[in-house]
Amino acid sequence: MSLARFDDPIAAIATASGRGAVGIVRLSGTGLAPLATVLCGRALEPRVATYCAFLDAAGAPIDRGLAIFFPAPHSYTGEDVLELQAHGGAVVLQLLLARCLEASAAIDVSTGRAHLPHLPHLRIAEPGEFTRRAYLNDKLDLAQAEAVADLIDASTEAAARSAARSLAGAFSKEIDELVAELVDLRMLVEATLDFPEEEIDFLKAADALGRLGRARAAVASVLDRARQGALLRDGMRVVLAGQPNVGKSSLLNALAGAELAIVTATPGTTRDKVGQTIQIEGVPVHVVDTAGLREAAEEVERIGIARSWSEIEGADAVVFLHDLTRIGQAPYDAAEREIAARWPERQQGRVLHVFNKLDAIPSACTIIDAGGIAVSATTGAGLDALRRRLLELAGWQAAPEGLCIARARHVHALHRAAGHLTLAAGHTDAGDTALELFAEELRLAHDALGEITGSFTSDDLLGVIFGRFCIGK
Repeated sequence: MSLARFDDPIAAIATASGRGAVGIVRLSGTGLAPLATVLCGRALEPRVATYCAFLDAAGAPIDRGLAIFFPAPHSYTGEDVLELQAHGGAVVLQLLLARCLEASAAIDVSTGRAHLPHLPHLRIAEPGEFTRRAYLNDKLDLAQAEAVADLIDASTEAAARSAARSLAGAFSKEIDELVAELVDLRMLVEATLDFPEEEIDFLKAADALGRLGRARAAVASVLDRARQGALLRDGMRVVLAGQPNVGKSSLLNALAGAELAIVTATPGTTRDKVGQTIQIEGVPVHVVDTAGLREAAEEVERIGIARSWSEIEGADAVVFLHDLTRIGQAPYDAAEREIAARWPERQQGRVLHVFNKLDAIPSACTIIDAGGIAVSATTGAGLDALRRRLLELAGWQAAPEGLCIARARHVHALHRAAGHLTLAAGHTDAGDTALELFAEELRLAHDALGEITGSFTSDDLLGVIFGRFCIGK
């Protein structure tokens, strides 16, 4: 989308599709007050909910509800914003949206001119365009804008609370404090480069190396919390794998607390993946039950097993489930070794050995290798230990107070900033050339941090970010 198109007034249904008690049609643009008067049959007092009829072209009511007009710049987008809160039927909202578009384009037949000559024609808003305008008009920075979508998409209470903190600006404040530290340090370095003949060593006098050390520690601290925030947002993907009839489906049902997967004694019952998102200490854990791994003769089962290996390849962690009642049986043990030999290289260190059916062999705990976990999907024994171990594999720590939501791109930007500061520390020992390299690494670290809040970012990145929003937000 070109920047010029952001001058157009826009409209969209801002509530989810389907039936509801209330639905909202939202408009944003410059000079919407006359259009609000046409639609509502009266002038609206700014920021006051007004009960009125929403009128069609003939002056007949389409519906009755609340209209709220927010004049610029005191609105969500920084432009004039009009919200029409009607009954939440899909047809009613479509009629109301169509009337908004029609009214902005209406022509006075007696003069041949538009009824609202100062208002360009409304168009339907694109995904995320209201929030994108809020960002472009400095109502939100980019991290806050992303937090809007994260709050909507939050799948756990902890994720919602963290997203709300990011939306309120807590995460952005941390980044801004890091940027301020780097700006001060860059000023000192640039001054030293600009006045090399000065007898006073600016860097030593201002404790530049001490400042750099503190900046590195601060970035490392924010990076660590950002990783936790990204885990709260994205969760981890756990695949249950193993031979047929080891209890994968039973374990999924036990973890989810619901009968999601069919459980029978017939090998090969699970033909395709079955997934469910659970939460452990507020962290979303996407658990996938897969077809039992074996040499299958039937085509459908072979396809399911191939999909199992594909899921294993992309998992954040794999639960390799073993059947305690069959350990020691030659065919079973041989198949276990064959499966273990096929683990993808990227999964080394991410495979958690879990021994099921502890209820059948209670003494089995004594024979399990260190690092393995004994469980019973039937009684629930050992499931708490399994949950804790999954969080450890994900790198989760006890959620610190005030944790903010974060995204993978934030973590990547912080990691790059930390890397540039490490390189900068290596250029502090000798010569003007080294000092110039020191200054360049500080600039690159500054740029990386600026990408998080949108100080330095490309239109392409904005398109990707806001294109994933829902229409009307």
